[in-house]
Amino acid sequence: MAEVRETELPGVGTRFDFTSSSGDPVSVLVHRSGRREILVYDRDDPDQCRTALRLSSEDTLTLVEVLGASRVITNLAAAQQELAGLAIDWLTVAPSSQWANHTLEDAAIHTRTGVSIVAIIRGDQAIDAPGADTVLQPDDRVVAIGTAAGVAQLERELSGA
Repeated sequence: MAEVRETELPGVGTRFDFTSSSGDPVSVLVHRSGRREILVYDRDDPDQCRTALRLSSEDTLTLVEVLGASRVITNLAAAQQELAGLAIDWLTVAPSSQWANHTLEDAAIHTRTGVSIVAIIRGDQAIDAPGADTVLQPDDRVVAIGTAAGVAQLERELSGA
């Protein structure tokens, strides 16, 4: 069995890294918000992510059950119990989001969710400490900080769900 390295990412969650038997570097990122991602990196360039698969909590449990990895279920359940405090997440503004093409002031995100948008990544540009007049554009990545529940609510809104 491969060695699994666990790394706490303050405010984000826990990252579990291992190398598959075929030599692919793999990470599983368990966000404090409850979201999970499976990341597969390039063998020759470990900084280059080849595939990123986002999973809901339900998707994760289904996958784990299919794979029969009870040890992973235990670790994921333990990580989910650590939701107290702040969560930091990078969320994407979907074109179908109710807040796409609206200002942060219009969205009143902090007032409604308790979450602060501390940065927006737009293409190759980073907008640090965006002001109330900043318009959220489709495909923007926002850096959100708040409670796990607030970040989860904002993720639903920005995803258009």
